Amino acid sequence: MASSCSSVSGGDLTERRGIPAAKFIEAVETYLSQSGLDANSALAFLQERLKSRILGSASMPFPRYKQVWVLALIADFEVSEGIYSRAHIEDSDSVCLWLGANVMLEYSREEATALLEKNLENAKASLEVLVGDLQFLRDQVTITQVTIARVYNWDVHHRRLKQAPAVATDS
Repeated sequence: MASSCSSVSGGDLTERRGIPAAKFIEAVETYLSQSGLDANSALAFLQERLKSRILGSASMPFPRYKQVWVLALIADFEVSEGIYSRAHIEDSDSVCLWLGANVMLEYSREEATALLEKNLENAKASLEVLVGDLQFLRDQVTITQVTIARVYNWDVHHRRLKQAPAVATDS
């Protein structure tokens, strides 16, 4: 299976299926000076990026599949979301499969079995990709949250350093 990660210019930045990677900030002071931001602006920027990653992930497509279980001559099938029915099936050489979008087609048993097995394989592959995407997204959120905390702590530390000489001269 081909990798769904692609490199973005800048070396260590990557993305996965449109989800941009977060860059871990080693030296906060260097990051702030290179970006031309003060600590408050950097925090606002990072929090907005975090928010867009979280909201952007909610719109990722998630495939939906209807499943059919056949036990002997009894089939349980989904009528509507969360509503199931049971049918007694007479011996037949063909079956009708609901394909969606108001389309139902008649297949031979062998064709229907092959189609359903292929759909199951595709669903498993999609699930594997989506689980990988979710893990990547979790990593990016964690990196961004750690970066926000590091910038905030750097700002608090530098404010204290600026206030320390003023306190020392007052004594």
